[in-house]
Amino acid sequence: MSEHEYVVILPDEDRDDEVSAIGVFGVIWRELSGGIGAWGALRPIFAIALSLIPFLFLGQHFNRQHRKGAGWFLIQFPLILSVALWPIIWVWSIIDAWWVSSGIVARSQGS
Repeated sequence: MSEHEYVVILPDEDRDDEVSAIGVFGVIWRELSGGIGAWGALRPIFAIALSLIPFLFLGQHFNRQHRKGAGWFLIQFPLILSVALWPIIWVWSIIDAWWVSSGIVARSQGS
């Protein structure tokens, strides 16, 4: 025999839960946005969209990482001569913009 007792509590069947259209839309929105609101849900996507513009590294500037964006802007000129290396830094800038933006949203929700 086990030393622990388990208790099961069943909800009352007589209780009526009121459901409204606004409540349903609220639940759907919280599920889509992860509970972090409209801007928190869209910020990483916006950072990716800005990063897709080649040569400017706008995703880093959007995330207020101006030194990183300026550094990558300057380092791309020697890499442009190498057809293989420039796309690597461009793709990495897109990934970095999403990663940093997601971290900004996570930190703002943790506060």
